[in-house]
Amino acid sequence: SLLVNAEGQPRKEKVKLPSSLQGRKPNSIPNKKIEDPVAGKVNTSSLATTRQHLSGFHLIPPRVTLGVLKEGCTYAATVILKNVGVNFSRFRVKQPPPHTGLRVMYTPGPVAAGLQVELEIEIFAMVIGGEDTGGLEEISHDIEILTETETLLLPVRANILC
Repeated sequence: SLLVNAEGQPRKEKVKLPSSLQGRKPNSIPNKKIEDPVAGKVNTSSLATTRQHLSGFHLIPPRVTLGVLKEGCTYAATVILKNVGVNFSRFRVKQPPPHTGLRVMYTPGPVAAGLQVELEIEIFAMVIGGEDTGGLEEISHDIEILTETETLLLPVRANILC
């Protein structure tokens, strides 16, 4: 129950449900999609009454925090892009500008329903500004992943030790 804790006592604060259970996706912009007559439709009775979208991707994890990085070194993190729809879908990644030091490596192509693709986020830790920032410079960028139905934003955060 959401009203009591594990010990059976009433909760003092509200339980924050994850966005996946609330029926919305964080950091996504829906595309204005024109009905595609070529795409296959699923017309089974179990899906006919469903109100939720039957296409899309989920990012696991939904954000990348790399912590404190040493200047001049290269670091990498892996993010999974999972197709949670009922049809195969395509996506592409808009590469970040070079001054961020970020690069996304992935294998392009369609992703079947229920399958996933790994995105390797690589960062070359470099300090852009010449002013004294107290030894740490914060890097923050949202990587855009363009899908057929929406644009997903993957926030990448790091602190570079100068």
